[in-house]
Amino acid sequence: MKKYIVTQHCRCCYTPVGNSNSNGGMTPFEFSTDINVGEYDEKDFLALVGEKFIESGYFKQFVDCGWIKVVKYEDITKKTVEKMTKKKSKLILKNPMDFTLLITVFILLGLGIITVLSASSPTALSESGNSYKYVEKQGFAAIVGVAIMFGISKIDYKLWQKNYKVIFTACIVLLLGVCVLGASSRGATRWLDLGFISFQPSEVAKVGIIIFYSAWLTKNKDKLKSIKEGFFTPLAMLIPIVIIVLGFQTHFSATLVMCMLVAILMILAGCRIRYFIMFGVPLAVLGVVGILALGQGFRLQRVITFLDPWKYADDEGWQIIQSLYAIGSGGFFGVGLGESKQKYLYIPEPHNDFIFAVLAEELGFIGCAIVIILFAILIWRGITISMKAPDMFGSLLAAGITSMIAIQVLINIAVVTSSMPVTGMALPFFSYGGTALIIILASVGILLSISRAGNRTNS
Repeated sequence: MKKYIVTQHCRCCYTPVGNSNSNGGMTPFEFSTDINVGEYDEKDFLALVGEKFIESGYFKQFVDCGWIKVVKYEDITKKTVEKMTKKKSKLILKNPMDFTLLITVFILLGLGIITVLSASSPTALSESGNSYKYVEKQGFAAIVGVAIMFGISKIDYKLWQKNYKVIFTACIVLLLGVCVLGASSRGATRWLDLGFISFQPSEVAKVGIIIFYSAWLTKNKDKLKSIKEGFFTPLAMLIPIVIIVLGFQTHFSATLVMCMLVAILMILAGCRIRYFIMFGVPLAVLGVVGILALGQGFRLQRVITFLDPWKYADDEGWQIIQSLYAIGSGGFFGVGLGESKQKYLYIPEPHNDFIFAVLAEELGFIGCAIVIILFAILIWRGITISMKAPDMFGSLLAAGITSMIAIQVLINIAVVTSSMPVTGMALPFFSYGGTALIIILASVGILLSISRAGNRTNS
């Protein structure tokens, strides 16, 4: 017995030879019928098209084109049928991307490189005699990052969904690698030095966590109303990463961002908010208290310093006070690009986490407002892409990446303006750090990929 596998919709028309109508002309078709994609038993297929059509040259043409496949019943399986009838997804996307997002990113990137040049030149000159030391590295990272961004923007984002377990496992392995082979800097062991490149696996892990949870929550979307699958299980999966990042790397800011991202994704996926109120808030409070009470003393000291930085003006409060001096000196219009005084070794490493203070001093309130508006546009486009995504995974992935950028911007500016205790948080596109910049641009590439898919769906 045979089976007929139809891989593409066909219209079968049969013209018998020598058959004439009442007017003496030839009958155009003895029959005309549509055959939909699917699997047919031999009996059903014959009833649909007739033996004469199967014996005709038309049927042979459909078979030769691969639109109809004839197989023996014993050779066919359900998986084979699904494989034959399933439409192949295109890995490469050619639809237009979100150009508003792209232009905004390029403006932020350009402003960031200019600010790094201005903020880092005194430090670079004092360290190596080359005032362009840091901006050269940042510029190279920007070129590499933009190339990766455009490359990823052309790849179907669903590729990340298919490999979400592998990505999550790779993140854990990289984080564990820091514990064994990590390089130390400024009293913290958070970097992997491979010789030709040094990077923070925690930055990679942020994106990896977004991909993993977006895929897992999508896969388990029907179970998220329960307290187990909708609250405790997702949080339990985060525990190994929290232990590694916070316990071994003492990286509180990265842990904070990861936990916030997971909470946001869970809520957006449909987890009940009351579970977060009943259990999440108490757990968060206990966690923070435990970290301050049982962890390193410097964290508690940062909180104390935050309450009255001038009391510790010559020690822990020095950096934040110099930051406030820089912001205050900028006034409304700023002192002028490249004219900052606080960058001359008053603010420690002004090209890193406190680069926004240098920006505020040189460009003033107007410059800061423009940068904040640009970030707001980026976040707006990210939310729009999330809402227009073709599926739940794409929507969560876009929302997660947008949230990651938004959280880092808010925390960085809050720290620099003394609105919260000091913690290490880079300002996206601005703070010096080649790997961090590449990862941010790669994340934007995923956003652009989702925007392409959304344009394809809506076209």
